Amino acid sequence: MRFGITFGRLNPKAWLDAAVAADELGFDSVWLPEHLVFPLEISGQLVPGEDHPPVPPTVPVYDVAAYLGFLAGQTSRVRLGTFVYLLGIRHPFVGARAFATLDVISGGRVEVGIGAGWLRTEWTAAGLDPATRGRRLDEAIDVCRRLWTEPTIEHHGEFFDFDPVAFEPKPIQQPHPPLMVGGESAAALGRAARVGDGWLGMSHTPETAAAQSRELQRLRADADRADHPFVATCAGEVGGDTDIDRWTEAGIDRLVVVPWTSSRDAVRGMERFARRYLA
Repeated sequence: MRFGITFGRLNPKAWLDAAVAADELGFDSVWLPEHLVFPLEISGQLVPGEDHPPVPPTVPVYDVAAYLGFLAGQTSRVRLGTFVYLLGIRHPFVGARAFATLDVISGGRVEVGIGAGWLRTEWTAAGLDPATRGRRLDEAIDVCRRLWTEPTIEHHGEFFDFDPVAFEPKPIQQPHPPLMVGGESAAALGRAARVGDGWLGMSHTPETAAAQSRELQRLRADADRADHPFVATCAGEVGGDTDIDRWTEAGIDRLVVVPWTSSRDAVRGMERFARRYLA
């Protein structure tokens, strides 16, 4: 079992110290949430069928490539992930360039967590139809993969259209940084199974994670990708050694944890967790 930490449950003033501690203590990864903008009107469902709790539009939102690039210079081994980046709301040139650059300067430590996004009004604010966000994401994934792997690329699609271009530098990780598809909906699970190198789930118990894992296994088999390397990641709690066995049996490869009760206690909480589970 690998363990990551999320900055989504941490004051930004503590992010650097937490990232350095994660690097030194043996945590697998750090994950930074992402939005392009928070409209004053919050509308959408983070988890299908559940109303998302109000998100204050004044919550600080940082450019993930810039911030993770800063953390890359302060760390040496911990992986740097987005949970999740709205790839489809931008032109693929922007997303592909950001993650290729981050992969190069970090020495190949990027985890590209992506999703269609739950905040419909964010897409409206960007001048895009939120009903198209799944199709835009699918097309953007295809374009980014080609930009990262092919010498030249030409594309004429539903949302993006361009004549031949070159794209350098390529990412360090081959064939490209892992694409971790986030989401709980049927569409998100299907996308993870078809084109993802892994899945990013929200907060789960071993029982709820096992249900999603079984569905992903079925979908990957249907897509003839059962043998493709795949990392299942979700957020969850560990209360004892037996919990790790339960998460493993549920099909989870990496657990994103919050081993602190307050931001001031973050590093001490990570140290306690590491002594027990990462030694």
